[in-house]
Amino acid sequence: MNSEQIITIEPGIRSGKPCIRGMRITVYDVLSYLAAGMTYQEILEDFPYLTQEDILACQELAADRERLTLTLKI
Repeated sequence: MNSEQIITIEPGIRSGKPCIRGMRITVYDVLSYLAAGMTYQEILEDFPYLTQEDILACQELAADRERLTLTLKI
């Protein structure tokens, strides 16, 4: 998957935080829902404009950032 096509960063939307496809829902929002125990299905039901690929892209971005953080600390 290429999360760069799904995750966008625009200064005028949510103060430049990473968002999904230019919408006002941030990667942080989605990851927070998952961390709180929501399932993919529950998120998709609450936000019908999201797709499973959107959720996966959020997780991919988080994994990439974690990898970079670990690399920079070593």
